[in-house]
Amino acid sequence: MYTFNEAVNPEVDPAIRKTMQGNRGSNTKPELLVRKILRDEGFPGYRLHWKKAPGKPDIAYPGRKIAVFVNGCFWHHHEGCRYAYTPKKNQYFWINKFEENTMRDNKVYSELVACGWKVFTLWECELKQQEHTGQMLDLLACLQEAVPAGNQVCKRSIC
Repeated sequence: MYTFNEAVNPEVDPAIRKTMQGNRGSNTKPELLVRKILRDEGFPGYRLHWKKAPGKPDIAYPGRKIAVFVNGCFWHHHEGCRYAYTPKKNQYFWINKFEENTMRDNKVYSELVACGWKVFTLWECELKQQEHTGQMLDLLACLQEAVPAGNQVCKRSIC
């Protein structure tokens, strides 16, 4: 595991430091977009960062055992994505950081699946597209299947 050592790591550029401090862990634009889509499609009632589920999924439907992670391509190093690059400065730190994030993600997904949860990972780059694709469509289909018989999913009409 990597630890910060000032003898090894020189002073960080103040501009870079400010940029990194501005990164949010929750309520990010992609996360807010997913929540809006879920509400518009008639699937409110989710829990945000539900502490009782392993890994505290960004969005959880505990009764349906559905966990949704909205991952930033850079931080979770989305394989094959142009946003998942390694910064040139301090590469040792970043490579370790991305490896630890990936290992943690895989561990959490395995724990959730072992507990009977369905896990969906939505990537920032996929959410930038105008149409629902891939995992988002799978998530909506899974939520539709999980609706108890006789209940209708009410979609909000957009005027």
